[in-house]
This record gives sequence, structure tokens and C-alpha cells, in this order.
Amino acid sequence: MTMEEALFELGVRDDTLTKDEKSFLDQNGYLPLPGILSPDQVATLRARYDERVKKEGEDAGKEVHQEEGTHRLADLVNKGEMFEVCFTHPRVLAAMKHVLGANFKISSLNGRAALPGQGLQGIHADWANAVEPGDYFVCNSIWLLSDFSPENGATRVVPGSHRGRQHPRDVLEDPKAPVPNELIITEKAGTVVIFNAHTWHGGTLNSTNKPRYGLHGYYCRRDQKQQLVQKDYIQPQTYNRLSQAARMILDV
Repeated sequence: MTMEEALFELGVRDDTLTKDEKSFLDQNGYLPLPGILSPDQVATLRARYDERVKKEGEDAGKEVHQEEGTHRLADLVNKGEMFEVCFTHPRVLAAMKHVLGANFKISSLNGRAALPGQGLQGIHADWANAVEPGDYFVCNSIWLLSDFSPENGATRVVPGSHRGRQHPRDVLEDPKAPVPNELIITEKAGTVVIFNAHTWHGGTLNSTNKPRYGLHGYYCRRDQKQQLVQKDYIQPQTYNRLSQAARMILDV
């Protein structure tokens, strides 16, 4: 099976994203897709997330990254069938295809819950260097399991920064300080926000008394190494339940 065949089997068509959505993503480097998850799905995913955080304890997130002030999880591909939507939804896959071309794969599927009084990140890009506009290596999707607000640590983004031929590390004296033209993504739970991962972004401070939950379905071009090499981690029970097309997305 080719990637084109896999994407077609998973429901991706030329019009899965509208022309306006593609244009917005091209121009701004991000795109909210409301209503991808139902309220029941959001509740199920949050419950499973809390269950896994409690079970994994101090080891939570260690497969990829641990971060003070957050509850991190990694390798969600193997941590419940309910997470399968995060690498098979046609609208999200269509966005990845639009940014990266048809030859892409998932790099990792992780989660981040910013805890009360925590979660502030410096502005960053998810690639080590600046790139030429249009020559993109990575693209991310944030699956909102909480309403994102200015109060609870929602992600901030600098629209159009993916086209600026600059990396924030090279030009920002204080990445945690406000950046000109930044905006905070305020969307409802169930939304998926697509991020061209070369776009400058970062989590803000959660000043509420509840965690702010998001999952990260991170994708890369097929010629790049995955953040979590799926072939090394895939469990037999996971592999056996997945379609051939879903296995193609994981590169297993």
C-alpha cells in the first residue's frame, strides 16, 4: 500500500479541507478545526489520560519528554484504542498532507496537561533551524481536551512566522516574554488546532485551579526520523487491531 492509497482509504480527498481552510493554514501557519471530537470522546480521552498519569506515576512521559509543572504522557498509540482517532481522522490527515505532501508519517502522539500555576513555555518552533517557505519538515496537531482560554494556559502563536526565514532561538532575547503580533488560541474542547510546526508558538501560564489538557499528534516527512520510532514501540495488540492504512501512518 502506498501513502496515497492509505490516505484515500482513511477518507482523505482533495476537498476534505476547503480552499479557504488551506489558504488560512498557508498564510497563518495554524488552523482550528472545530468539532472534530464529540463531548463524549473528549470525556473518554480525559478520563483515560488521568488514568494513565496515575498508573505511570514518575515514569509518565519518559518515552519522549518530561516537563516540570505538567502531566506529560507519551506513546499514546499504545495506551488505548480511543487514541486511534488522533492518527486516522481524515480532516487532520488532509491538513498534514497539505503542509508536508503525501509522503508523511506520525512522529509521536503525546499529551500535555498544564497544571495550575504552571505551563509557561518560551516561544519556540518544533524544528532546529529556520526553513525556506514551503519547505516544511514537521506539522503538529493539538487535540483540545479542555476549552483553551487566556486564563488556563492556552497556546500562543505568532501567525505567519513559519514564512519568515527566522528561528525564534536566533532573534528573541527572552522567549517567555510577549512577542509582537502573537495571539492566544481560544477554542472549545473537541477542536483540533493544526500547527505548521515551524510556526512560532508556546504554552502560556495556567492561572486557573484546574489542569489544561491537550494531546499532540506530531507528524514529519517520511524521510525524517520519528520523535518516537513507532516500530520500536508498537505492541502486538495495537498492531493487530489497526488497519493497513493506519499502520502506514505510523510507519510500522
